[in-house]
Amino acid sequence: MKVVIAGGTGFLGTALATSLRGDGHPVTIVSRRPRGPDQVSWTDRSALDGADAVVNLAGTPLDSGRWNDSRKAEILQSRVHATETLVKAISEASRRPSVLLNQSAVGFYGAHGSEALTEESAPGSDFLASVCVAWEAAAKKAASMTRVVVLRTGLPLDSSGGALPRLALPFRFFAGGRLGSGEQYWSWIHIHDWIRMVRWAIDKPDINGPLNVTAPAPATNRELAGALGRALHRPAFAPAPAFALRLLLGEMADALILGGQRVLPAKATRDGFQFRFSDLDSALQQIYR
Repeated sequence: MKVVIAGGTGFLGTALATSLRGDGHPVTIVSRRPRGPDQVSWTDRSALDGADAVVNLAGTPLDSGRWNDSRKAEILQSRVHATETLVKAISEASRRPSVLLNQSAVGFYGAHGSEALTEESAPGSDFLASVCVAWEAAAKKAASMTRVVVLRTGLPLDSSGGALPRLALPFRFFAGGRLGSGEQYWSWIHIHDWIRMVRWAIDKPDINGPLNVTAPAPATNRELAGALGRALHRPAFAPAPAFALRLLLGEMADALILGGQRVLPAKATRDGFQFRFSDLDSALQQIYR
């Protein structure tokens, strides 16, 4: 199975490519700065010819700088433009891929307190929700040409990258604790289950449309802090107040930290996906053992 991963040099793309190559599948990375024979630039659309699957993870990191109008425009356009470029390349391919898996995020749903959210739930109305709606709409334009799966990913957990090392850092200095009230739900997934669910969606032809890529037991931020403390053998008694986070991060604090979504993987559960890490304690214990 030949797989093309756009934005494949980041945290998730590197992990997915390593897994696929470990099982003997050829992987081509589409990158702004290609290095090596297995990487191509965005202008080389021939890379999609003969690919069995395309996975689009491209986009400016949400936390690459304090949000202002230009940063927010970059966040939106980096995702939409990359997706539109891939859709056009698919339309021009002599043999089109069987599936396009396009990254999105649980931010699609906006902040919802403790309400359980599934793939059938409506989108939110804040900035991140609007980005996800536009991102998904760009991907859905390929639906007449190939199967499209939209990966509404939660917080991927691994010690090698993503948000977890930064969340863990205060705990290592005995200064960890909840963020804000701690009651906001964070929908998470172990990196191994993220990889497995993406590969499962590639192989399962009846999976279409949005797919919540989250563990079945979303946790509050307070619960995450407690589990992280237990995994690192540290206390979790030093909260970071909401006003301080807003002062430091501005609008990004509410969007990424103080808001939350209780997102359930309804489609994956219904169609038989088996999680290896369904609860937070087992996930973090495995990561930090």
